[in-house]
Amino acid sequence: MDDTSTGGGGTSLTITNAAEILGDAHLGDSISVNGTCLTITAFDANSFKIGIAPETLRRTNLGSLTVGSRVNLERAVAGHVRFGGHFVQGHVDTTASIVSITPDGNALTFRFAPTDKAVLVYIVEKGYVTVDGASLTIVAVGDDWFEVMLVAYTQGKIVTASKKPGELVNVEVDMTGKYIEKQVKAYLGGGEGSEMLERLVERIVDRKLAGV
Repeated sequence: MDDTSTGGGGTSLTITNAAEILGDAHLGDSISVNGTCLTITAFDANSFKIGIAPETLRRTNLGSLTVGSRVNLERAVAGHVRFGGHFVQGHVDTTASIVSITPDGNALTFRFAPTDKAVLVYIVEKGYVTVDGASLTIVAVGDDWFEVMLVAYTQGKIVTASKKPGELVNVEVDMTGKYIEKQVKAYLGGGEGSEMLERLVERIVDRKLAGV
């Protein structure tokens, strides 16, 4: 990142050394910066500028960036290319602090504690989570934390690998879980927690007794 300026209730960032992803860029295109979908407002062959709204600053770690900070960058996926991984929208749900970093061979296991603990309901072992824009596999989940493992190749590709305990990352959970939750709640009349489970069991039992 080259410079930061604040004005108009938001923040403007200029990202440099980005020539690799700007070959076919246009004004108004989206670029993911640390997992946050942002709009190009100006660009040249090597750099581009983006504006960050106050809500985005509240939800993400972008407000902590300073001159010289490194960031993960990714263009929106094109419709004609092979798709791998999971769908990522660039809509950050919360930040998470790095609790610990544990070497495992040439891999590193990162443990994160999300700022908003409510997102943990969508985080399941061997599922997906997006950390600073990188789609990663969840290797373990606790009551107030989750872990991912960065293999050597990934460590060389994303800025998260160079962060230290206490630093913040952006987290986007798998949106599939959100859709399922909303549909189940609608089906069960909006019940939550044990009430939701109780209603589900009652409906299953009723259907069995009715021979459905």
